Amino acid sequence: MNAHRHTASGHEHEFEAQHGLPEALPPGETLLWQGSPDWWMLARRAFHLRKLALYFTVMVLLRATFVYSDSGSLSAALRATVGPLAWAAIALGLVALLAWLSARSTVYTLTNQRVVMRIGIVLTLTFNLPYKRIAAAGLHLDAGGTGDLPLTLLPPDHIAWLHLWPHARPWRVARAEPMLRCVPDAQRVARLLTQAWAEATGGSAEPRAAAVPSRGTSSNGRPAMAGH
Repeated sequence: MNAHRHTASGHEHEFEAQHGLPEALPPGETLLWQGSPDWWMLARRAFHLRKLALYFTVMVLLRATFVYSDSGSLSAALRATVGPLAWAAIALGLVALLAWLSARSTVYTLTNQRVVMRIGIVLTLTFNLPYKRIAAAGLHLDAGGTGDLPLTLLPPDHIAWLHLWPHARPWRVARAEPMLRCVPDAQRVARLLTQAWAEATGGSAEPRAAAVPSRGTSSNGRPAMAGH
């Protein structure tokens, strides 16, 4: 497992020999899939945009309630919410923009030999994760078909959580797990990942009812595949 680090300048990712990859694929390695997170789902799940919107709404309503209880004036209460509403809109807009930029700058790649994660808005990091160093993968599906695929690395391989976020499994800080996050058509991607992993490692994977090749559970975030 290795990582490449780049600082973007000029044309975006002009250093890439191939889209999403730090260098052209060597002979014998084939591209199976490339994709990026759904930015709206990333904003909701990783950047908690809806929760922030709810928080700001409650704060604005509380301010209006306090002003009205003190003054007895509905117009004064409404005027008191103008400033907070403007700041809340700016904050939510910045969070949404950050999620959009994060999704736009991210490329996940599956080949027949490895998973490649190109992440980062300003400082670009590329992580190469050979299948032989991946112990397990999971799948958590959303209602619309997007999903998260966390990857468990074999010891002693380790990537710092701060280097991965928001492409890291939540609540796994000490032993961070890289995660393909908010991937459209996640079941298909999980199937490709599991098949490529089985072929590269000589392991086996059994399909389950959720149509995701699996030796574990396929839809609740636990392993969708596991090594011997």
